[in-house]
Amino acid sequence: MILSTLIQGLNCRTIGNLNTEIRDIQFDSRKVADGCLFVAIVGLQADGHDYITKAIENHAAAIVCSKVPETTHKDVCYIQVTDSNAALAYLADRFYGHPSQMLKLIGITGTNGKTTTVTLLHRMARMAGRHAGLISTIVNKIDDQEIPTQHTTPDALELNALLRKMADAGCTYCFMEVSSHAVVQHRIGSLTFAGGIFSNITHDHLDYHKTMANYIAAKKGFFDMLPKEAFALVNIDDRNGMVMVQNCKATIKTYSLRQIADYRCKVVENTFQGLLLEINGKEVWTRLVGRFNAYNLTAIYATATLIGIAPDNALLILSQLKAADGRFEYVNGKGITAIVDYAHTPDALENVLQTIHDIRTHNQQIITVVGCGGDRDSSKRPEMARIAVQKSDTLILTADNPRSENPESILNDMEAGLSNEQKSNTLRITDRRQAIRTACKIAHEGDIILVAGKGHEKYQEINGVRTHFDDREELENLLLQND
Repeated sequence: MILSTLIQGLNCRTIGNLNTEIRDIQFDSRKVADGCLFVAIVGLQADGHDYITKAIENHAAAIVCSKVPETTHKDVCYIQVTDSNAALAYLADRFYGHPSQMLKLIGITGTNGKTTTVTLLHRMARMAGRHAGLISTIVNKIDDQEIPTQHTTPDALELNALLRKMADAGCTYCFMEVSSHAVVQHRIGSLTFAGGIFSNITHDHLDYHKTMANYIAAKKGFFDMLPKEAFALVNIDDRNGMVMVQNCKATIKTYSLRQIADYRCKVVENTFQGLLLEINGKEVWTRLVGRFNAYNLTAIYATATLIGIAPDNALLILSQLKAADGRFEYVNGKGITAIVDYAHTPDALENVLQTIHDIRTHNQQIITVVGCGGDRDSSKRPEMARIAVQKSDTLILTADNPRSENPESILNDMEAGLSNEQKSNTLRITDRRQAIRTACKIAHEGDIILVAGKGHEKYQEINGVRTHFDDREELENLLLQND
């Protein structure tokens, strides 16, 4: 694509020849080659402006930047913009031919429930005979072809390239998680959404957003960008539900378990085998467990009907859906029920433990194994420990993904939320494998073990090194080996 065509409509100042063929766009100078447009974005760890010289050495044809270098190269065109992150999204969308406009792109944002909702929406669409893509924390998919993922929401380049592949493969829908980081960093900028879903907002990511007000504003930014042709489906049981759609141009639809809404759900039965729900007056038995999943399932049903799946067919498929990987997954052995769940926020952990309380019999003990990730929001650590100890008979604090942090420091932060009396019901075992092993040893027949925090993850990251570790696999080795 000719550079002048690529930047058409972009608010910018140019220096140099715009009649240049652009073969690729990159924001990593190491990936730059002949005919490449290098976009100098400002990231959390590095500033792309520091690598402009390297990009030119690798034969970049043009540079997009917010600050033009003092010394410019005569054979290189410079495009100065106000925000290079936003410019990257704009250019990626144009370079890949506006792929989001070629399918119905549905995004979901919120603290909890995003992965379950998009995963099961994708499964529902496929079971309804539709071609669909998926962009999630666990995996990306083009129909049933799996593509590994590194982030909840990919960067703007990867995102548009992936959507292009989906459109070329004949997908008519794509369901994607939209993180608050992706909104603020303009990763979803210039995309055209056919619908947006809001699940909830609770304490998370304050290491990045600093305040809850900023976090809420980031989520709201997604709904602010929805076009009038789109729909905005919001959980009005969350106090920020209607805040999300203030000044939203899209058609607003609501769902609820507690009040009148466009999509009203009632939990009739809640057992370890599943949920019996009544949605808009019709009953459906589902395989998912817990009141929090009743919200997810209601959002899934509502979205399915909004994109054209007949209500009765949507209910039928809803009854056949299984939980997403690492979300309230069971391992049953030696008379013990062990549950693996991704719960890594205070609200998610409380929801899972409350679900266990709602279903268990009086003599069942609850043993919770949980930690907190390193290099992430540290303010939620004492709160998570406090919730866990209040809703467990025995709490075992352990390492999650410490990353570059000292795991003992993370456990110190968690213990700070406990009273001396609560600490007496708490074990501290830093080694996660040993912590899970201890939980299985002290559990008696009928007891329930919750291993929370990592869910679907098949690794543990310590000091930048990822080694294989799977909570479910550990439990199976301990509980099923003699069964």
